[in-house]
Amino acid sequence: MAELDANLDHIIPSSVLAPFWAKLVVGFVSLVCFARSYDGDFVFDDSEAIVNNKDLRAETPLGDLWHHDFWGSRLSSNTSHKSYRPLTVLTFRINYYLSGGFYPMSFHVVNILLHGGISVLMVDVFSVLFGGLQYSSRGRRLNLAPRSSLLAALLFAAHPVHTECVAGVVGRADLLGALFFLLSFLGYCKAFRETGNKEGTHSTLWVLLSILLGALAMLCKEQGITVLGLNAVFDILVIGKLNVLEVVQKVLHKDKSLENLGALRNGGLLFRITLLASGGAGVLYMRWKIMGTGPPAFTEVDNPASFADSMLVRAINYNYYYSLNAWLLLCPWWLCFDWSMGCIPLIKSAGDWRVIALAALWFCLIGLICQALCSEDSHKRRVLTLGLGFLIIPFLPASNLFFRVGFVVAERVLYLPSAGYCMLLTFGFGALSKHTKKKKLIAAVVLGILFINMLRCMIRSGEWRNEEQLFRSALSVCPLNAKYADLNRHVDALNAWRNATVLKPEHSLAWNNMIILLDNTGNLAQAEAVGREALELIPNDHSLMFSLANVLGKSQKYKESEALFLKAIKAHPNAASYHGNLAVLYHRWGHLDLAKKHYEISLQLDPTASGTKENYGLLRRKLEQKQKKDV
Repeated sequence: MAELDANLDHIIPSSVLAPFWAKLVVGFVSLVCFARSYDGDFVFDDSEAIVNNKDLRAETPLGDLWHHDFWGSRLSSNTSHKSYRPLTVLTFRINYYLSGGFYPMSFHVVNILLHGGISVLMVDVFSVLFGGLQYSSRGRRLNLAPRSSLLAALLFAAHPVHTECVAGVVGRADLLGALFFLLSFLGYCKAFRETGNKEGTHSTLWVLLSILLGALAMLCKEQGITVLGLNAVFDILVIGKLNVLEVVQKVLHKDKSLENLGALRNGGLLFRITLLASGGAGVLYMRWKIMGTGPPAFTEVDNPASFADSMLVRAINYNYYYSLNAWLLLCPWWLCFDWSMGCIPLIKSAGDWRVIALAALWFCLIGLICQALCSEDSHKRRVLTLGLGFLIIPFLPASNLFFRVGFVVAERVLYLPSAGYCMLLTFGFGALSKHTKKKKLIAAVVLGILFINMLRCMIRSGEWRNEEQLFRSALSVCPLNAKYADLNRHVDALNAWRNATVLKPEHSLAWNNMIILLDNTGNLAQAEAVGREALELIPNDHSLMFSLANVLGKSQKYKESEALFLKAIKAHPNAASYHGNLAVLYHRWGHLDLAKKHYEISLQLDPTASGTKENYGLLRRKLEQKQKKDV
């Protein structure tokens, strides 16, 4: 890595390469980028996770934190999202106690300081990833890539995609998860500190401590456990010095010389990988037992691609989401606090121009993977593989590959993967410097990127200071998102949805949003007209039938409303709200026995629906009174 570092000497001056000064610069940059959010309000999900979360209050026993999810609901509840992050909630509770209440400044300051500490730790992490793991005779780890590690850490500290994690208080889950993730990785590196670099030797205590730190990372944010996978990759490539392509070729050709490969002959590697796998499996099993075996309950508006009937449509859209995440890392000027609620329409055909993004993503990934496996330069293979590992492994829990997640795109899940991106970008700058004479131009580009990113971080931090600015900032990115209405900007919301239906007449969610907004604001006649127009264009959409049926019921057009409710139920019989609202219609209409029937069906499908319970109770009392009068 001495060559890569030398190629960056025109970008990073020698005066800041001393460990203390390098970390001081990184810490300072990280604080400057996000300091503007220190006195912001509680915004977006902060209200549910903090202000309305009873687990932060002194009257709630501390033991309840271990049985509740991130939002304060019991994990056994059907409505729980199963986000089990008790250590993060504990830090919120400490914040609340020390500040004497819900004063957002103290919560924001902790987030900013956490990001600063993580950015400083990244200097050590990148020094290992770029320079390898070597120690002096006194057991002190050597930084063989000071310029590369400093540049990558600066790019990480000033990446605008981190704004959600730092400026949004609920992002502390990602920050704490990242902190313990990095400590676990560095702890794993220390397993080889006192071995004198002897082949096959390690400290089992440090390996076990690394697994423990990985478990703590998972108790802060689910993706924290993926550090054990990164540790395994690091062990195989850096400690075991295994050439993956060579091993695969020998296995395919049944080469007997495979037995002579030092990495496979070395029992220490197999023992450590077994420890990591066993530890990870044990931790995941314990978490599974605590959270319950039922999957979290998400709705179609949270992640529409996961509800698509066609596996091909799901696969295409998942890959499109990956390309959007890659674009956010590459060009973080296009940021939004919420990408759900119709923000990203589904790709339903190969003729959609957005499939180009999928092709571009896989073209780049396949090229990097080929270089990582096939390059004759062992240092290049190692750095590219570790960079891709850091980019992909922490992202896997958010990929929809193993289970459905409750979002389409979420900037917060890119906090750790962005470290892999910064590593690959730094390597790219070094390689580019090697093959060009215009080194000053490259230096200007790098410094320009850093400056622009810092400026973007400061602007974006200001947008997270209150909800109005946050929602306004999303208008240019996601005009289809049903949450503008939350600003009471009803005309703007209606215009945005109407434009969406002009551009894409089959955009069911945009039609539905218009009907619901007009209904909620009392414009029943207009809501009815929009609903009828929508059903002419999309006649088999049960959600549109349901929305229009609600409007017709309020307009006392009971017969027509009943027909639409029944048609919607026939298309989607297990929707509790469909039965519940039909029951309300019958209740108003005076068909009490039919109302009772559908209330009971609704409660069987969703026993926790408080509104349905209340209406059912009123109906039963009415029926009892009627029976007494008849007697």
